[in-house]
This record gives sequence, C-alpha cells and structure tokens, in this order.
Amino acid sequence: MNRPAAPMVRALRADLLDFTGTPAWGDATDTAAGVRFRPDHWLLIDADGRIAGVQAAATFDPAPGIERHDHRGRLLMPGFVDSHVHSPQVPVLASYGTELLDWLNNYTFPSETAWADAEHATRSTEHFLDALLAHGTTTAAVFPTVHKASAEALFAGATSRGMRVIGGKVLMDRHAPDGLRDTVEQAERDSIDLIQRWHGRGRNSYALTVRFAPTSTPEQLAMAGALAKADPTLYLQTHVAENRDEVRWVAELFPQARSYLAVYDDAGLLHPRSVLAHGIWLDAEDRARLAASGAHVAHCPTSNLFLGSGLYDWRAALNSGHATSLASDVGGGTSLSLLRNAAAAYSVQALQGQRLTAWVALHAATRGGAEALQLGHEIGTLEPGRMADLAIWDWSAGPLDAERQRMARGLHERVFAWMTLADERHLAATWVAGQERYRRSPT
Repeated sequence: MNRPAAPMVRALRADLLDFTGTPAWGDATDTAAGVRFRPDHWLLIDADGRIAGVQAAATFDPAPGIERHDHRGRLLMPGFVDSHVHSPQVPVLASYGTELLDWLNNYTFPSETAWADAEHATRSTEHFLDALLAHGTTTAAVFPTVHKASAEALFAGATSRGMRVIGGKVLMDRHAPDGLRDTVEQAERDSIDLIQRWHGRGRNSYALTVRFAPTSTPEQLAMAGALAKADPTLYLQTHVAENRDEVRWVAELFPQARSYLAVYDDAGLLHPRSVLAHGIWLDAEDRARLAASGAHVAHCPTSNLFLGSGLYDWRAALNSGHATSLASDVGGGTSLSLLRNAAAAYSVQALQGQRLTAWVALHAATRGGAEALQLGHEIGTLEPGRMADLAIWDWSAGPLDAERQRMARGLHERVFAWMTLADERHLAATWVAGQERYRRSPT
C-alpha cells in the first residue's frame, strides 16, 4: 500500500549532493556514474519528516506557509552513517603510546567501567549523541558497554532525538576486568529483554554486540548465534582482524577455527546484517566468505593509523564482492568526523598505491553505508520518501580552503578538496527526520 502524501512543511535551499548508485573505483570525473549534483535547489520536507521532492530554485518558489531555510551557497548532503563507534570511548580520545590490546587495558576498559552507574551512562550518552549530530552524523551503529543500562541510555537518547541507531549491550564474559564481565546466562536474559523492548521501536534496531572473539567464550558466541538465528532482523556487530597480535591471540584461543573470521562464521554470526569493524588482516578466503554471507566491513581509517593496526585493502574488498562502509571507531579513531575519516581513508589507500576518489569515500559514508546496513530504503539519499536526515555544510571555513575552492577545476576537484580540508567546523546544521537538531553557534 502506498503511503498517503503528507503536506510539505519545510524547504531547504542549497547545493545538493547525493548518489543514485555506486561510483566506480578510480573514476574521478565530474560525470562519474552514480553521482548527482544539483546546485541551488530546494529540498522539500513533508509533515512526516520525509523528503517530499527537489526543485530547482531558478524555477520554483515554495508556497506561502512553507517554512524556508535559505542555505544558498552551502552544500547539502544526506546525514553521515557511522557504521562503527563506541559511545563510552570519547574520554579516551588521543591516548598516547599503545597498540590495540594494551590500549584496551590501559585506557578503554577503565573508562567503560564507570558506565555501571546508570546516571553516568545516561549523561555520557547524551553528550555522545549530541556530538554525533555536531559532526553531521545522523545514523550510527554503536557499541555501548557490557552494562544493560548503557544500552537503555543509548536507545532512549536516540529516541528523544529521532536518530537512527543500531546498538546493543556488549557481550563479554572473559578476559576483561571485574565490573566488565557478564555471564552467558545474564547476557542472554539482558539481550532478550532489550530486544523485546527496543528492537524496532521508533528508529532503534538491536545488534547482538560481541566485543571481539577473545572476550567471549565459545558458549557465549553460541548463545549469540542462537539469538541471531531465531530473529534474522537482528544485527550483529563485532571486531575482526584489526591487529596482528590480536589475530595471533584468537588463533591460540580458537585453534579449531580456520581464521579469525571463521570463529564468527562457525558460531552462526555471519549474515547480511553483520557489521565487522576493521578487517585488515583478512585473506582471500575470508573476503569470499564475507561476500557470500552478505556481511560487510566497517573501515575505521583514523583508528587504524593512530593505533598502528595496519592498512585496510579497500580494493581487495571490492574485488571480492563485499561492501565497505566508513566509521570513526572513537576512541581508537581520532575524530567523530566522517570527513576526517574519509581524508584518512584516502591516505590509507595511497600508501598501497591506490587512489580513493571523493565519490567512493562519500558514497561509503552515505548511501553505501545505508545499503550495507540494510537501510537504503530509509536513509542515505535525497530521494523522495527517504527520511530527511540531512547535513548542511560550508564549502570553506577560512581563507586557506576558500582559496582552494576558488581555484578548483571541476566538481570532483572541488568536492575532494572540501572532503580533505573540511571538518566539523564546516557544519552549519544537522537535521534528523525533518527537524533541525544541531545549528552551529554564531561566531
């Protein structure tokens, strides 16, 4: 049944950029397939918070009574989709001197322990969600902590803002400090209760959230696999093959598994709604299995560089047929800004002799990320009927990038320069479900 048309209530004027399909790797032309740029257009929003249409400003004037927001000269894109981020790790951003395993023990686990206090979890989650909006991110797949209250706070906070959030209580029953471990039985009870109360409520979706293979016993992984099998609408999020020492540790803990990825596969945790962060140290068989299962990798470039984890081979992933989305991974990453992560992703590929175009990177942060999360019908483009989750950006924020924009030759050069030089300071406003949820303070 078609949805009855709701009346148009708001109109935003700006330069509109989104994607109608997947850009080809290496195509940096202004007319690359899948790229849609509509300068100086009105984007119309209906009373249900959905996109009602797009009209050229030269030939269209919104009717009286429609609320107008004139951002002419600015760039309007779909809100960013951060496919892997840790809500309790903002306090450990920019922590010095360790690789992954020591970083977890020295910084991350102590920070997460404080989330046993429900008031602290709620207060910190509110700050985290507001920070996402202030970086142009409107959808996120989030790791809270092992504490049930942390997932409650995430879903409640997202609901109050209208945000699209995927998350769930972290499963972790070994190799973690006191106060950060659960049991198989407790994890199952808490997960089922949270699923029943939050999955599909508003714009929330539940993800069975396995921290990573070393912190779950085979019994806990099997329990998660059974829950996943019982309800294929649930997501699965975890980490895989981020760091070489981690990969060696997994091989010691699971000697029967062919690979790190196979640990999850053997437990029934690979399916089209599985999000695996990092995926640096995968082989061809792993990549083929990812493609066959429909699972995808959330690429976290600033994290991989900052922790010295390695270089993600995006081209190999593409050739194997599995999707890549873009993620911040805060606090292993150094910024919630997916623009900063897109610029870092370019550097990661350049170190491997590849060139990541602005089109491929920004597609992964919008439509590509939405499709990888099975949400392409709802978000990620400026198509009529999609939710009006939007970010409005300045092309430049100072004399340096203003001059770069002035000198740009063609659309891709202009967008690539913006993607590389911009950050959250370029963000003018963020809209969620047709409502402005963030506006930059006047300077």
